[in-house]
Amino acid sequence: MPAAPGAGRLALGLAYRGSAYQGWQSQPGGRTVQDRVEAALTSFADRPVSTLCAGRTDAGVHALNQVVHIDAPVERDLFSWVRGTNRYLPGDVAVQWCVPVAADFHARNSARGRRYVYLLLESAVRPALESSVVGWVFRPLDGEAMRAAAAHLIGEHDFSSFRSSECQALSPVKTLRKIAIERRGAYWRFDFDGSAFLHHMVRNIMGCLVAVGQGSQDAAWTAEVLAAKDRDAAAPTFAADGLYFAGPYYDAAHGIPEHTPAFDWLP
Repeated sequence: MPAAPGAGRLALGLAYRGSAYQGWQSQPGGRTVQDRVEAALTSFADRPVSTLCAGRTDAGVHALNQVVHIDAPVERDLFSWVRGTNRYLPGDVAVQWCVPVAADFHARNSARGRRYVYLLLESAVRPALESSVVGWVFRPLDGEAMRAAAAHLIGEHDFSSFRSSECQALSPVKTLRKIAIERRGAYWRFDFDGSAFLHHMVRNIMGCLVAVGQGSQDAAWTAEVLAAKDRDAAAPTFAADGLYFAGPYYDAAHGIPEHTPAFDWLP
């Protein structure tokens, strides 16, 4: 049964711009999103509050709907957890929603899958207003070639070629369910949906797709990279700037929102 409103186990949705942070996971220097969020929750509750997230984001990576769960040490109205915590957060991080969940709900382990979005500007000149929130290429991209390259990666595979050497995942085998590629004006939007993602996996795939899109490699090359199971076979890791964790998704019974206003901001 769900916890009583505002007490017990709660799930919260967060949106943040990751440019100023060393990623999600807490570090001794304190310049992480988790450090800021836990400090804000602790100030609001006037008791220590720890979080567990659905997916750790790297330095410079943003989130549209990062989900965390907490075991609330005090009872507050649900919306008070949103507004009260936001009072103590910097302007580039904000709680978007709060819902009660069952005691066995787990932000990471209960997720059925995760989604990422990469936003890429194709322009002869570098971005200014969009600096740090979009990736950038100055050479034209071939959308059909990139879609053909992406098709080789769909399904369950060993993604070792797209895995950072710092990755702590127990297995490189993941299921990539979708890569959708659309051009919207000067921007390219790449949507990724998978069971889970390895460290730098999306950014390493992006490096390969851009190489194909610019004509440096043909579309079949991504199949060769995948089969190699060797990070050296792939393109360099692409910039973090345009990467957004769109969030996890769960069984409907958990009642977890999958959308925040941040989604409407992206092209």
